[in-house]
Amino acid sequence: MNVINEAANLLSQQKVIGWYQGHGEIGPRALGNRSILMDPRVPDGKRIVNLIKKRENYRPFGASVLEEYAKDYFDILWPDPYMLYFFEVKVSYLKSITHIDGTCRVQTVSKRDNPLFRKLLERFYEITGCPVLLNTSLNVAGKPLAAYPRDAMELFNNSSIDAMIVGEQVYKK
Repeated sequence: MNVINEAANLLSQQKVIGWYQGHGEIGPRALGNRSILMDPRVPDGKRIVNLIKKRENYRPFGASVLEEYAKDYFDILWPDPYMLYFFEVKVSYLKSITHIDGTCRVQTVSKRDNPLFRKLLERFYEITGCPVLLNTSLNVAGKPLAAYPRDAMELFNNSSIDAMIVGEQVYKK
Protein backbone atom coordinates (compact mmCIF):
# COMPACT_ATOMS: atom_id res chain seq x y z
CA MET A 1 0.00 0.00 0.00
CA ASN A 2 2.89 2.39 -0.73
CA VAL A 3 0.64 4.33 -3.11
CA ILE A 4 -1.81 5.00 -0.27
CA ASN A 5 0.94 6.31 2.02
CA GLU A 6 2.44 8.43 -0.75
CA ALA A 7 -0.93 9.93 -1.72
CA ALA A 8 -1.96 10.63 1.89
CA ASN A 9 1.41 12.25 2.62
CA LEU A 10 1.14 14.47 -0.46
CA LEU A 11 -2.39 15.48 0.50
CA SER A 12 -1.31 16.23 4.08
CA GLN A 13 1.33 18.57 2.60
CA GLN A 14 -1.50 20.48 0.89
CA LYS A 15 -0.64 19.14 -2.56
CA VAL A 16 -3.28 18.64 -5.25
CA ILE A 17 -3.25 15.13 -6.66
CA GLY A 18 -4.86 13.39 -9.58
CA TRP A 19 -6.15 9.95 -8.61
CA TYR A 20 -6.70 7.40 -11.41
CA GLN A 21 -7.52 3.94 -10.05
CA GLY A 22 -9.30 0.80 -11.20
CA HIS A 23 -12.40 0.87 -13.35
CA GLY A 24 -14.04 4.07 -14.52
CA GLU A 25 -17.09 5.54 -12.87
CA ILE A 26 -20.52 5.91 -14.34
CA GLY A 27 -22.64 8.84 -13.30
CA PRO A 28 -22.38 12.57 -12.72
CA ARG A 29 -19.78 12.58 -9.90
CA ALA A 30 -16.18 11.66 -9.10
CA LEU A 31 -16.44 8.85 -6.58
CA GLY A 32 -12.83 7.98 -5.92
CA ASN A 33 -11.59 6.32 -9.10
CA ARG A 34 -11.13 9.34 -11.38
CA SER A 35 -10.63 12.29 -9.07
CA ILE A 36 -8.71 15.44 -8.32
CA LEU A 37 -8.17 15.44 -4.56
CA MET A 38 -7.04 18.03 -2.03
CA ASP A 39 -7.05 18.69 1.70
CA PRO A 40 -10.33 20.63 2.22
CA ARG A 41 -8.80 22.68 5.02
CA VAL A 42 -6.56 24.63 2.63
CA PRO A 43 -8.02 28.15 2.91
CA ASP A 44 -7.66 29.03 -0.79
CA GLY A 45 -8.07 25.47 -2.06
CA LYS A 46 -11.21 26.30 -4.02
CA ARG A 47 -9.32 28.96 -5.99
CA ILE A 48 -6.36 26.61 -6.58
CA VAL A 49 -8.49 23.75 -7.90
CA ASN A 50 -10.68 26.05 -9.99
CA LEU A 51 -7.50 27.35 -11.65
CA ILE A 52 -6.39 23.78 -12.37
CA LYS A 53 -9.81 22.89 -13.77
CA LYS A 54 -10.01 26.20 -15.71
CA ARG A 55 -13.47 26.99 -14.43
CA GLU A 56 -15.31 29.84 -12.76
CA ASN A 57 -14.42 30.71 -9.16
CA TYR A 58 -18.00 30.49 -7.89
CA ARG A 59 -18.29 26.78 -8.74
CA PRO A 60 -18.42 24.54 -5.65
CA PHE A 61 -16.59 21.29 -4.97
CA GLY A 62 -17.79 18.07 -3.41
CA ALA A 63 -16.30 16.20 -0.51
CA SER A 64 -15.67 12.58 0.32
CA VAL A 65 -15.86 11.63 3.99
CA LEU A 66 -15.46 8.43 5.96
CA GLU A 67 -19.07 7.45 6.58
CA GLU A 68 -18.69 7.03 10.35
CA TYR A 69 -17.54 10.67 10.69
CA ALA A 70 -20.01 12.27 8.27
CA LYS A 71 -22.36 13.58 11.00
CA ASP A 72 -19.44 15.28 12.77
CA TYR A 73 -18.75 17.45 9.71
CA PHE A 74 -22.08 17.74 7.89
CA ASP A 75 -25.77 17.98 8.77
CA ILE A 76 -26.18 14.78 6.82
CA LEU A 77 -29.51 12.98 6.99
CA TRP A 78 -28.48 9.67 5.40
CA PRO A 79 -25.40 8.01 3.89
CA ASP A 80 -24.83 9.00 0.27
CA PRO A 81 -22.13 7.01 -1.55
CA TYR A 82 -23.01 8.70 -4.87
CA MET A 83 -22.54 12.39 -3.95
CA LEU A 84 -26.07 13.29 -5.01
CA TYR A 85 -27.23 15.58 -2.18
CA PHE A 86 -26.14 18.83 -0.57
CA PHE A 87 -25.79 19.05 3.19
CA GLU A 88 -24.80 21.90 5.47
CA VAL A 89 -21.17 22.00 6.53
CA LYS A 90 -20.88 22.02 10.34
CA VAL A 91 -17.24 23.11 10.70
CA SER A 92 -15.88 26.45 9.53
CA TYR A 93 -12.37 25.34 8.58
CA LEU A 94 -13.44 23.26 5.55
CA LYS A 95 -13.51 26.37 3.36
CA SER A 96 -12.44 24.66 0.15
CA ILE A 97 -15.56 22.52 0.05
CA THR A 98 -18.06 24.96 1.56
CA HIS A 99 -20.25 26.72 -1.02
CA ILE A 100 -21.43 30.29 -0.49
CA ASP A 101 -24.69 28.98 1.01
CA GLY A 102 -22.81 26.89 3.61
CA THR A 103 -23.46 23.53 1.94
CA CYS A 104 -21.45 20.83 0.24
CA ARG A 105 -22.27 17.88 -1.99
CA VAL A 106 -21.10 14.95 0.13
CA GLN A 107 -20.01 11.40 -0.68
CA THR A 108 -19.94 9.05 2.30
CA VAL A 109 -17.40 6.24 1.95
CA SER A 110 -18.27 3.13 3.95
CA LYS A 111 -16.24 0.00 4.61
CA ARG A 112 -18.12 -1.81 1.83
CA ASP A 113 -17.49 0.94 -0.76
CA ASN A 114 -14.43 1.51 -2.93
CA PRO A 115 -11.73 -0.23 -0.79
CA LEU A 116 -8.69 1.59 -2.18
CA PHE A 117 -10.27 5.03 -1.89
CA ARG A 118 -11.48 4.14 1.59
CA LYS A 119 -7.89 3.24 2.57
CA LEU A 120 -6.68 6.59 1.26
CA LEU A 121 -9.28 8.46 3.33
CA GLU A 122 -8.39 6.36 6.40
CA ARG A 123 -4.67 7.05 5.99
CA PHE A 124 -5.26 10.77 5.44
CA TYR A 125 -7.34 10.78 8.63
CA GLU A 126 -4.55 9.00 10.56
CA ILE A 127 -2.03 11.62 9.46
CA THR A 128 -4.16 14.76 9.76
CA GLY A 129 -7.13 14.01 12.02
CA CYS A 130 -9.42 15.04 9.14
CA PRO A 131 -11.58 12.29 7.52
CA VAL A 132 -12.65 14.54 4.62
CA LEU A 133 -11.12 15.22 1.19
CA LEU A 134 -12.09 17.69 -1.50
CA ASN A 135 -13.05 15.45 -4.43
CA THR A 136 -13.79 16.60 -7.96
CA SER A 137 -13.72 14.92 -11.33
CA LEU A 138 -10.43 14.18 -13.08
CA ASN A 139 -10.86 16.61 -15.97
CA VAL A 140 -10.72 20.28 -16.87
CA ALA A 141 -13.53 22.48 -18.16
CA GLY A 142 -14.79 21.39 -21.55
CA LYS A 143 -12.97 18.04 -21.47
CA PRO A 144 -14.39 14.61 -20.62
CA LEU A 145 -13.40 12.67 -17.53
CA ALA A 146 -10.01 10.98 -17.91
CA ALA A 147 -11.01 7.64 -19.42
CA TYR A 148 -7.53 6.24 -20.03
CA PRO A 149 -4.19 6.62 -18.26
CA ARG A 150 -2.95 8.75 -21.16
CA ASP A 151 -5.83 11.19 -20.50
CA ALA A 152 -4.80 11.45 -16.85
CA MET A 153 -1.18 12.05 -17.81
CA GLU A 154 -2.16 14.69 -20.38
CA LEU A 155 -4.10 16.53 -17.66
CA PHE A 156 -1.11 16.21 -15.31
CA ASN A 157 1.35 17.49 -17.91
CA ASN A 158 -0.86 20.43 -18.94
CA SER A 159 -1.97 21.64 -15.52
CA SER A 160 -0.53 22.64 -12.19
CA ILE A 161 -1.59 19.41 -10.42
CA ASP A 162 1.27 18.52 -8.08
CA ALA A 163 1.10 14.73 -8.51
CA MET A 164 -0.73 12.12 -10.54
CA ILE A 165 -1.25 8.63 -9.21
CA VAL A 166 -2.15 6.03 -11.83
CA GLY A 167 -2.48 2.57 -10.35
CA GLU A 168 0.72 2.02 -8.36
CA GLN A 169 2.69 4.71 -10.22
CA VAL A 170 3.26 8.11 -8.62
CA TYR A 171 4.27 11.02 -10.84
CA LYS A 172 5.34 14.30 -9.23
CA LYS A 173 6.34 17.73 -10.51
